[in-house]
Amino acid sequence: CLGAVLADGWYAGYVGYGLLVGYGPHRTGRAIYGAVPALRCVLDIEYADGTRERIASDTSWLATRSGPIREADFLMGERHDARDEMPGWDTPAYKPADHWQPALLAESVGSIPAPFFESGVKREAELGFVAPAAISGYAAEPIRITARLPAVSVSEQAPGVFVFDLGQNIAGVARLAVDAPAGTTIQLRFGEMLHPDGRLMTENLRRARAVDTYISAGTGLETWSPRFTYHGFQYVEVTGLPAGTVPTTEMITGLVLHNDTPLVGSFACSDELLTRFWKNTQWTQRGNFIEVPTDCPQRDERLGWMGDAQIYARTASFNADVAAFFTKWIADVREAQVASGPEAGAYPDYAPYPFAHGKPGAVFGTAWTDAGVICPWTMWQVYDDTRLVAEHWASMERFMEWRLRRDPELVGVETGNTWGDWLNVNETTPIPYVDLCFHAWSAQKMAEMAEALGKPERAAFYRERYAGLAESFAGQFRRDDGSVSVDTQTACVLALETGLVAGDDAGPVVRQLVERIEANDVRMATGFLGTKSILPALSAHGHHDLACRLFQSREFPSWGYEVEQGANTVWERWDSFTKEHGFEGFTGSNNAAMNSFSHYAFGAVMEWGYRTL
Repeated sequence: CLGAVLADGWYAGYVGYGLLVGYGPHRTGRAIYGAVPALRCVLDIEYADGTRERIASDTSWLATRSGPIREADFLMGERHDARDEMPGWDTPAYKPADHWQPALLAESVGSIPAPFFESGVKREAELGFVAPAAISGYAAEPIRITARLPAVSVSEQAPGVFVFDLGQNIAGVARLAVDAPAGTTIQLRFGEMLHPDGRLMTENLRRARAVDTYISAGTGLETWSPRFTYHGFQYVEVTGLPAGTVPTTEMITGLVLHNDTPLVGSFACSDELLTRFWKNTQWTQRGNFIEVPTDCPQRDERLGWMGDAQIYARTASFNADVAAFFTKWIADVREAQVASGPEAGAYPDYAPYPFAHGKPGAVFGTAWTDAGVICPWTMWQVYDDTRLVAEHWASMERFMEWRLRRDPELVGVETGNTWGDWLNVNETTPIPYVDLCFHAWSAQKMAEMAEALGKPERAAFYRERYAGLAESFAGQFRRDDGSVSVDTQTACVLALETGLVAGDDAGPVVRQLVERIEANDVRMATGFLGTKSILPALSAHGHHDLACRLFQSREFPSWGYEVEQGANTVWERWDSFTKEHGFEGFTGSNNAAMNSFSHYAFGAVMEWGYRTL
């Protein structure tokens, strides 16, 4: 018997900000790609005697909309009515009931318009995006259950409201084991944190409902876990149990889900708190390497953000074997590249790219768009395999052509989304400065990849581009004393990390960086872009002691501060939660809806931890 269960998934379900900002038909947030899930399947059989048979899906197949799964959505959750299960439906002996009917051709059930973008009228084709030309094999390891975490405690938060604690923030689903009368409706809600009174903290889910519902069949002990959703959570709230039920921890088990990238690296040091932080990066990586390198697994986002991925890719490769995973996702990046129009060649802010986000009409943000070069280069550096580079070379060349059209004078420009040094601490680095640095970094990497592919003329071309950018940088941003005119820690770090300031010329910028750190009470002020490189820059230029001091700091903002506040994953913000100020954070300005407690970007420091420390 060959069978399949279809659910909405990315194709027809809620995706990313779709519900929040109103994309999709009638601005419902659903059906970004299509309205009705469909299956195309071919089974090729080779028998022992050498004969072959091909079985393909067609209208002779049977289909039904009956069954126990009544709702299934990545963001919203799953509803399962065990009374409607059809035992043995996927076995050869099953006798289909009347509700099984011949399958319909996909084209016969209609289609929907192409996705709407921010303007409400521009559609995908108008912006130059094109659908993939062909179905291809799946390159990455499958998503699997890689760990099972029994609940470590259960408490009754209010009458009939039970909260289970897994002891670890994960991405995945909960397995429910319950004995209840037929028709008992049991609801599971999920959260990464608790309020002081023990309630689930769900404000950061925004419009992701994240609720699973199980209706029992009344057959004794029943065990169930959803198949078509996942959540980011440490705590599970269970309601709807029969009156008088006193649950034990065996009722809930956390099933950890992610692409099964083999864990290959480990880290330990004499500072146990920082060993714990490394473990947090590994958990956060597992929680976000689900089909694409997502930014977070819990809220109405879960998109393959390019800036986060390029920052973290090298750390990811130390923690796990991510060659196949990035091979798959970089193909998504190439398919998301703008194909025509004024922005042809740009990579968008996230891939896949279901809709725009940010400024009206904006597709990209500098340093985010450069992930289309940085990530293939990183995988080549790690695995010494030029095949990925060769496969994406033409795409990367189109990107560099777009970069030159956008900035023919090589001065650094501000267009598109201005994410920049995201979440810096009161030190904003101007976007043109960031843009020039990342243009240079991409050119440098293109020259190296061209050499590896045996393309000396292209290597020379990109070295010349880099030289022009370096000259422009010196003319615009170097003071007479050799320091940079943008007085931020990130500005110093980017100048050093990209090589725009190097050798004997680096001294004044290194001193400037050290002085800015010391003037800030020996604290960082960097955001996503600067934090990745601040410790490598210090260690490479004679200040390894200061790098270690920052790494071991317990003061806000720091990795140690986060762990001391109770983090067992990496947080989006250093102070997403503090023991003193709760979800308002150290600065008192946090918006609880923007507190992701599983966000790997600041974990990029572990590249330095593995390579240098």
